[in-house]
Amino acid sequence: MRLLWELLVLQSFMLCLADDNMLHGPVFVQEPNNVIFPLDSEERKVKLSCEVKGNPKPTIRWKLNGTSVDVDMDYRYSIVGGSLLINNPNKTQDIGMYQCIATNSFGTIVSREARLQFAYLENFKTRTRSTVSVRQGQGMVLLCGPPPHSGELSYAWIFNEYPSFVHQDNRRFVSQETGNLYIAKVETSDVGNYTCVVTNTVTNNKVLGPPTPLILRNDGVMGEYEPKIEVQVPETVPSAKGTTVKLECFALGNPVPTISWRRADGKQIPRKARRQKSSGVLEIPNFQQEDAGLYECVAENVRGKNMARGQLTFYAPPNWIQKISDAHKAIDENIFWECKANGRPKPSYSWLKDGEPMMPQGRIQIEHGALTITNVNLSDAGMYQCVAENRHGVIFTSAELSVIALGPDFSKTLLKRLTLVKVGGEVIIECKPKASPRPTYTWKKGKEILRENERINIMDDGSLRIVNVTKADAGSYSCIATNHFGTASSTGSLVVKDPTRVVVPPSSTDVTVGESIVLPCQVSHDHSLDIMFTWSFNGHLIDFEKDGDHFERVGGDSAGDLMIRSIQLKHAGKYVCMVQTTVDKLSATADLIVRGPPGPPEAVTIDEITDTTAQLSWRPGADNHSPITMYVIQARTPFSVGWQAVNTVPDIIDGKTFTATVVGLNPWVEYEFRAVAANLIGIGEPSRPSEKRRTEEALPEITPANVSGGGGSKSELVITWETVPEELQNGGGFGYVVAFRPLGTVSWMQTVVASSDASRYVFRNESLPPFTPYEVKVGVYNNKGEGSFSHVTVVYSAEEEPTRAPTSVFAKSLSASDIEVYWASPRENQSKGRIQGYEVRCWRHEDKEENARKIRTIGNRTSTKITNLKGNALYQLAVKAYNTAGTGPSSATVNVTTKKPPPSQPPGNIIWNSSDSKIILNWDQVKALDNESDVKGYKVLYRWNRQSSTSVIETNKTSVELSLPFDEDYIIEIKPFSDGGDGSSSEQIRIPKISNAYARGSGTSTSNACTLSAISTIMISLTARSSL
Repeated sequence: MRLLWELLVLQSFMLCLADDNMLHGPVFVQEPNNVIFPLDSEERKVKLSCEVKGNPKPTIRWKLNGTSVDVDMDYRYSIVGGSLLINNPNKTQDIGMYQCIATNSFGTIVSREARLQFAYLENFKTRTRSTVSVRQGQGMVLLCGPPPHSGELSYAWIFNEYPSFVHQDNRRFVSQETGNLYIAKVETSDVGNYTCVVTNTVTNNKVLGPPTPLILRNDGVMGEYEPKIEVQVPETVPSAKGTTVKLECFALGNPVPTISWRRADGKQIPRKARRQKSSGVLEIPNFQQEDAGLYECVAENVRGKNMARGQLTFYAPPNWIQKISDAHKAIDENIFWECKANGRPKPSYSWLKDGEPMMPQGRIQIEHGALTITNVNLSDAGMYQCVAENRHGVIFTSAELSVIALGPDFSKTLLKRLTLVKVGGEVIIECKPKASPRPTYTWKKGKEILRENERINIMDDGSLRIVNVTKADAGSYSCIATNHFGTASSTGSLVVKDPTRVVVPPSSTDVTVGESIVLPCQVSHDHSLDIMFTWSFNGHLIDFEKDGDHFERVGGDSAGDLMIRSIQLKHAGKYVCMVQTTVDKLSATADLIVRGPPGPPEAVTIDEITDTTAQLSWRPGADNHSPITMYVIQARTPFSVGWQAVNTVPDIIDGKTFTATVVGLNPWVEYEFRAVAANLIGIGEPSRPSEKRRTEEALPEITPANVSGGGGSKSELVITWETVPEELQNGGGFGYVVAFRPLGTVSWMQTVVASSDASRYVFRNESLPPFTPYEVKVGVYNNKGEGSFSHVTVVYSAEEEPTRAPTSVFAKSLSASDIEVYWASPRENQSKGRIQGYEVRCWRHEDKEENARKIRTIGNRTSTKITNLKGNALYQLAVKAYNTAGTGPSSATVNVTTKKPPPSQPPGNIIWNSSDSKIILNWDQVKALDNESDVKGYKVLYRWNRQSSTSVIETNKTSVELSLPFDEDYIIEIKPFSDGGDGSSSEQIRIPKISNAYARGSGTSTSNACTLSAISTIMISLTARSSL
């Protein structure tokens, strides 16, 4: 009998652990939800969804109101893919709570309950309603009285005829709770027929009630009265977490009351709350615990006020904060599950096993959401569900309990075939068979049972631990595991190796920035083992690929030396060489000290500042293992180019001094300072800048430079100077004092120019004589007082324009594009001004004078050349004198005609010969066209190929002889010239370097340059290329 029970246990275990098939109990993928079915729906079918996964595939059944649904007995029911389909649903038979139950060989689970409801809206029973008669000014309520229905309703009222609906405002209100229409104060415009429109929000069906006539009584107008609240907040309003809560409040009264909301506890109405329909509705979205409380509606008019109260209470259906999960337990082990849910009110808990309620008894303990089963056995395997419930909802969480029963099995956890260990080391040989319940363990070395001693012990999990290993411990080891379902064993070998030792460890070293060193790491080891060297720097492994610029591994098989190139300050620290084989791991450490320039000084502070000095202090930075020998102070202002060294007291600041006085500063300038330290190795990084401080003000010392002037308009004395730079103004409120007096007089006239940017002052006086010398000086001032004046200089007052025109104007044509103009100076009165130059105007005969070109000369020149004119064209010219006051009268106009344009045809058929260091050029004569100037001769332009300067020879013949050395290439051009100027140039001709006695070439050939060798003659045919 015992053997049969063991076989059943093993079969159950194999079924549970079949990894390939992933066997497991049922799990809900989708649980049913509440359904509201419109009775008038065209689709006469209801679907309650339920989807379950599991292996083996679960079977599905359903319950209605706790009774099983028999799909075989009622053709209207069918189960498709787990979901329940109801054909032709009946509101009497099918309404209620539905639950999906899923079962396979591992157990049963039940879903949450889902409610099936039917939505409908019947017609109003009555067809007529009595007339309502009220006084004007009186409040009124029209009752809607909706017909029988199921599902949420919404209400509206038609006034007289569709689609004229009653517009809701502070006087009219339609309650969405009752459907009634409230008019706070009836007016004559309210007379008419009112019809209640009821809409089912689920089916969208609408029904209209019978019309209610409203008329006014003729026995007077209703007087004023205090508000009477007709639509009141319920005494208690239970509100679910996360929902939108709507509170209604409306009052009748004359005048029309205003509605306001507040909390009785004095707290603010939530900011998220919205007031609608003239505050008749208070809407609170996403209702939370803190929104609960006593709310008050206040209706008020001039006759008084009334108040209604309602308590908003918070509730929340259960929500899981801790679920249960599948568990695998061996026989005789304990299982503990705990589920936790929050909710308002606090949920209660119950437990189900395979869909049936559990009660605490014997091994089973249930306390709130905790389930404990001690000494589990096969009968405890199955599907468990924790149920959390309050009056607002029920939730389920499911888990599977697998009870495992198995004899020891090493098939997937064999002992390690070969275990390596060093002499003197420690080794653990793991023994972890699959077994349930937990087996007992024994060990053998070879065929002998292994006895525990101070070096050898069997651990709680069955593993064998040997410490202080010796060579004698090597051999074959077997682990034997036994429980009451069987015995199994597994064997492996232990190999003992000699330990690795570091024979040349790295040593601590001092280096200087920029040097390179090698840190040795050499070992002795068992050469049958692979060895690996790694290095760490300040606790981080060195990446030789990423940091290859500075770090490199060097050495042979038994060495892992580290080379560090171009050492920087950042490379200072602890270096560890780590050596690892399959049997041991060891390390050796060295400290590297890097000496370098000092780090930046710290906390540079301006302790005191005057107009020209600043007292500084600082703290020394890191000396980087080399004492600081000196400090240098630098300063920066908005006007300086970067940081500049400054003078200090003491002049040289030694490395033990941490204060200094900066001298020679400019007053009223914003300075910031920094310190730089130096040692025998070099100059370090500068400190962070100090705060910015402005020096104190002082009297200005710098006077304006380049004081001059002159010019301007009539009756003006113009005085100019260069502004004093801001950094030299020595204070705020900077300006200039301008002093002037006629030359030869004693008294100065002064004026203040209150602008630091000013560089010009104009004195105007109608009695000021023209072109009169004045002595001028310019001084400075600021908030501290006046500074000194500049040197005195002489400036002339504004002169008058020239009063006479130049005479004897005439012009002659130089070429087709150039003319020369001449004139005589006018006899001008020099006491009123001077002539600074002349303005020549030139325009074509057919153009207007206002479009004339203007050419100005400077000084006493009485002629000028005008270029870039059109050939063979008539031009008109006039000349005026000018000075700083303007131009004088114009001379008489003169005419001049430019010469005909030069020949447009270039010389052709150019042939050259060379002989005895001479080049002879010949070309065809150029004939001018009728509208061109006659050819007067030719210009031959030549240069070395590698030079840009050109030489020119003129001739009136069509040939020329050049004496040129033949050791260079030459570029030659030829062009005609005439009275109209130079004509068109020939294409450039390249004459190559020639060493023969005789050569010949042409400038008209179309072939590329080539050379033919002969005993006495070399003929070269060239193409004149524009690219040369």
